[in-house]
Amino acid sequence: MSDQLRAPDAGPYDALLLLSFGGPEGPEDVVPFLENVTRGRGIPRERLKEVGQHYFRFGGVSPINGQNRELLDALRKDFAEHGLDLRVYWGNRNWAPYLTDVLREMAADGRRRIAVLATSAYASYSGCRQYRENLADALATLAEEGVAELPKVDKLRHYFNHPGFVQPMVEGVLDSLAALPQDVRTGAHLAFTTHSIPTAAADSSGPVEEHGDGGAYVRQHLEVAGLIAEAVRAETGTELPWELVYQSRSGAPHIPWLEPDICDHLEALHEAGAPAVVMVPIGFVSDHMEVLYDLDTEATAKAAELGLPVTRSATVGADPRFAAAVRDLVLERAAAERGEAVERCALGSLGPSHDLCAVGCCPARAPRPAAAGVDSPYA
Repeated sequence: MSDQLRAPDAGPYDALLLLSFGGPEGPEDVVPFLENVTRGRGIPRERLKEVGQHYFRFGGVSPINGQNRELLDALRKDFAEHGLDLRVYWGNRNWAPYLTDVLREMAADGRRRIAVLATSAYASYSGCRQYRENLADALATLAEEGVAELPKVDKLRHYFNHPGFVQPMVEGVLDSLAALPQDVRTGAHLAFTTHSIPTAAADSSGPVEEHGDGGAYVRQHLEVAGLIAEAVRAETGTELPWELVYQSRSGAPHIPWLEPDICDHLEALHEAGAPAVVMVPIGFVSDHMEVLYDLDTEATAKAAELGLPVTRSATVGADPRFAAAVRDLVLERAAAERGEAVERCALGSLGPSHDLCAVGCCPARAPRPAAAGVDSPYA
């Protein structure tokens, strides 16, 4: 059989797990979901009902589960079309289908080596290590239940600078620019947005050698923003001003978080005479609640109040190019696990991320076991 006809080899992997955050799918789910998210923090139920108003505004349904189903379908379609015989499962941290239940199902199906794709493209505690801790918790539960052979899980590398993640966002920005009135289009500013996190968590994100000055979290987002801005310049012939800004802050007021907030940034741009803004949510894989509310509702209302024309570009979602990128990530990791030389695909100056998280990478406030890293108890 020729190389062109040979089926892609995912070995040693026998499954891919799409691992996501989860979200409520009806009004009765909202408070229980928020209790899952905030477990251990002692937040009163009445306060959770207040927080849940964002969800109740949209019928108590977060779009994230539906978007993950679309991505699941896109992955299965891409794998089938390219002859990749790898079953794809889906599990969540905070809502059904729960991670532990899905890993139990995978073990019962005889899956022994699992590649894990987290729906977070960047390094941070909440975007990487916390998923690894959840994997360790789930494996510990299965061990307590007497599962004879625990599957080995390997988390795929950060994909923030993979072309299949970046290129759909470039197209989204171009579409959003085209949707602006022609007289403000060439002077529009790009506001690249991501989730604000405590500055201490940002500073300790990524490997130890990258800690400080926002750590890998800020560095990776700036890289993606620059890549998109340059691609837009190459396509339009116009160099648009841009800045990395933040959204969705949820912490205590006395704790420093990454700034500026998107709404504050819109006010500053308006005062400076910016004619229009494109909000570009590079920190999010799909248009889930934090995009739907914080950008499409709250920030858009702020722009209307200011009289500032604004559009919001699309996230990657289930774009076929992203599904192809996931296939690429699986196959490169599989080849590396087999001891083969691997050419890894990455744009920009930072290069491809690491396969295994080192000790001290994105540390938690209180150390907990984490799977799929150098310090994993489930090697």
